[in-house]
Amino acid sequence: MFLLETQHIVKTFGEFKALDDVSIGVREGSVFGLLGPNGAGKTTLIRLINRISRPDKGELLLDGHAMTDDDVRQIGYLPEERGLYKKMRVGEQAVYLAQLKGLSRREATHRLRQWFEKFEIGNWWNRPVEELSKGMQQKVQFIVTVLHEPRLLIFDEPFSGFDPINATLLKNEILALRDKGATVIFSTHNMASVEELCDDIALINNSRVVLHGSVSDIRKSYSNNLFEMVVDDGEVLRLTVPEGQTANDLLSEQLKQHRIVSFHEILPSMNDIFIQTVKEGGQR
Repeated sequence: MFLLETQHIVKTFGEFKALDDVSIGVREGSVFGLLGPNGAGKTTLIRLINRISRPDKGELLLDGHAMTDDDVRQIGYLPEERGLYKKMRVGEQAVYLAQLKGLSRREATHRLRQWFEKFEIGNWWNRPVEELSKGMQQKVQFIVTVLHEPRLLIFDEPFSGFDPINATLLKNEILALRDKGATVIFSTHNMASVEELCDDIALINNSRVVLHGSVSDIRKSYSNNLFEMVVDDGEVLRLTVPEGQTANDLLSEQLKQHRIVSFHEILPSMNDIFIQTVKEGGQR
């Protein structure tokens, strides 16, 4: 079941067509990767989902109904361009932003204290934002994004500027939120994170969707029949299945020559698929 659908979305700015007949479906309770090179149309689509602007044609559906301005309360959005009021104290600002999402001051403070402790920034509650590092400011904004427990979360390059430890912390939290029922749209240029986090993806290039589906199915569809085999002396062999044969045929032939420890297919990475698809400009 799709929580979010875009149906034949078109958006233009003057003579420039930012989105051209874009249709995607985001399954409820999944992590969905929204991918594409710079200028492809990803940010425009995210702005449409957040009701910041409106499509020229097409429709956006949330839980089966046409989206309205009231639906924005069910969305948490962390934009790529961060922004906190530098002179305000951290806790005061976080409470204020949480209240804008409908939480009472008491409930916002209670939830924020818990998140601040989890992210080890509790001691910064009464400090001005300008004293926080970029990474700490990003933690605060992540917390404010998820605090009101929205059904749909949209993260645009959420790991930008994070060291590996804090990036892992955020990845684990995103997966935990998904496991609790949230649906996540995740926009990034880091294809390793896509393989690690995403269930499904859509790749937008030149304003159109050129690839859409589950990560596992897409990687299989780009298979080049390359297999890795480890034999008993520790040697690692990489072999391609000859035309007209199957993997079982290849394995049977190798068993005549080696005692095989392991045998598995090497699928193309999402990074390789991204580059190939964008260069080809085609659609599968």
